[in-house]
Amino acid sequence: MTVPDDLVLVGHVTGAYGIHGWVRIKPYSADADAMLHAKTWWLDKPDLHDVDMMQAKHHGDDVVASLVGIADRNGAEALKGATVQIRRSHFPVLTDDEFYWVDLIGLEVENLQGESLGSVVGLMDNGAQAILQVQVQAPVAGSDKPKEWLIPFVDQFVKTVDQEAKKITVDWGLDY
Repeated sequence: MTVPDDLVLVGHVTGAYGIHGWVRIKPYSADADAMLHAKTWWLDKPDLHDVDMMQAKHHGDDVVASLVGIADRNGAEALKGATVQIRRSHFPVLTDDEFYWVDLIGLEVENLQGESLGSVVGLMDNGAQAILQVQVQAPVAGSDKPKEWLIPFVDQFVKTVDQEAKKITVDWGLDY
């Protein structure tokens, strides 16, 4: 079996749903569109393998799904703790002004003055908007931790995202 090189972690199995083999998944995205539309998932329990998804739907904040080969509650419970990955190429297409978080991680960030702030190491959601976690590789003087900026992903601060150039330009000073 060949494992695709574009797998993206999208959630994890939290347990069984009902008695007919459905699993409950905690998605790592609020809308879970990629997970709901991909027909093949990759689970890491007992080891990394692909499984065909027959049906999936939202259930509160979770996703519940029926997977090929899982016929009863015991089979679904056995997957508890497994991570769910899907191919990046199976994500739904976005408009020009939308981005998947996974595509922003690793992009270099510089301000309007051309000063490098570091690179995107993660994103988080504070309820109002997404927040870029930008980190400089070198630790700050007098600390063993690297400098980190938390930049709201809103038009006021994020001016351009150029995925081809792997660069984000922000209106953010080095002294923030």
